[in-house]
Amino acid sequence: MIRFILNETSIATRFASGAVLLDFIRYQQHLTGTKIGCREGDCGACTILVGELENGTLTYRSMVSCLMPMRNAHGKHIVTIEGINTIGLNPVQQAMADEGATQCGFCTPGFVVSLTGFCLEKKTTGCKQAIAAIDGNICRCTGYKSIERAAAMISGLMDKRKSADTFQFAIDNNIVPAYFATIKSRLATLGADGIDGDGNGVTVPGTKSSTFLSGGTDLYVQRHDEMHDTPLQFLFDDIELKGIRKEGNRCVIGAAATVTDLLNSTVFNDAFPYFKQYAKLVSSTPIRNMATVGGNFINASPIGDLTVFFLALNAQLVFADGENLREIALEDLYTGYKQLAKQPQEYLQQIWFELPGPDSHFHFEKVSKRTHLDIASVNTAILLTMSDGRFSEARIAAGGVAPIPLYLRKTSAILKGKKIEPAVVREAIEIMKGEISPISDARGSKEYKALLLGQLVKAHFKTLAPSISEEIFK
Repeated sequence: MIRFILNETSIATRFASGAVLLDFIRYQQHLTGTKIGCREGDCGACTILVGELENGTLTYRSMVSCLMPMRNAHGKHIVTIEGINTIGLNPVQQAMADEGATQCGFCTPGFVVSLTGFCLEKKTTGCKQAIAAIDGNICRCTGYKSIERAAAMISGLMDKRKSADTFQFAIDNNIVPAYFATIKSRLATLGADGIDGDGNGVTVPGTKSSTFLSGGTDLYVQRHDEMHDTPLQFLFDDIELKGIRKEGNRCVIGAAATVTDLLNSTVFNDAFPYFKQYAKLVSSTPIRNMATVGGNFINASPIGDLTVFFLALNAQLVFADGENLREIALEDLYTGYKQLAKQPQEYLQQIWFELPGPDSHFHFEKVSKRTHLDIASVNTAILLTMSDGRFSEARIAAGGVAPIPLYLRKTSAILKGKKIEPAVVREAIEIMKGEISPISDARGSKEYKALLLGQLVKAHFKTLAPSISEEIFK
């Protein structure tokens, strides 16, 4: 039995735990404001808010219900557009109407839900944050400027909140209905109930016939029709797979930590001050709220953004099978296209890497057809450690240029002991050309990808040594 709160209603259901929440919302509960669009997490028409108690604090995040398995709703508050309706239009809906921010109306519920999620954030920092909250929503009619104006109106309202309680302010200003005041206590009671029935909520050793599932942002895109009846082991809410912490000089990350968890982690952001800038290139807000670090690795996409990021950090992976633990370097995980050095019964438990020191420099680059919210044509990350003006350590990783996410061993090795000079950069790029094997596809020709990676490698060095940038880009 899966138990959660859907808007104001307590739900207890045996609906297939591997089915997507979108189908339950529309076909079982007949809440048709949540639209079926792309079913791939791209358009945002099915956006919902997911409320969850985290260390005693109620937090809401936007997610796409087309990629969310029913099991991941257990113990949470699921809010659809119907769940934020009040008598008359609420301020978010009114702003959309006043600014002419809706035409055909198909996408409007998703925008309203996402902007309501912005209003429920603990800290709101202005119009840019409001617009960022709707970066996972697509509109084919308006040209977005009217929607941006509506977001600015909502941001202006939130400026008045100051130190007021988040939920009380939202209720007092008719942003959400009064029942939101009861949700925290209701979830606390609900959390005491486990999942009855088939045991699908428990992390146990897998079998050759079962599939491990975390955020679902890849499997439901690739295998949507199969997932409803596939035997699944659910990992997303396993507390043992959560958290980001510092242990000595190591950063240890639970495999079910999301991209948003990385964004909110003091440990991670202290180590990578530009991570928020990098993360803007990784999908959209709802997907970042769902996609897990471990899932990005196990997905084995040759252009996985986090995979390339962590390859440069020499990340180590800890696998479990219910009895034993096994550690392997991320760079040794991939044996071929979508092939892993992993047994079927193993699941990824945690990731760790040594935190970069003051003499280390990290940089991430990505190019895609759209600047944001798109799959990379080529991506790359670099970690350089300096000693007496020379590279004492160098690690370069790249995606989109081989059947697997690639650690450029020879290119990295050639840099060791060298000074930062244009000739050294050019030599590294020549070595790099012999390590990669790009193919032509919808994201670019193989020649384009090889050239692009060379330019991105130059961009790495431009950030480290701007004085040589003119020479290396000649």
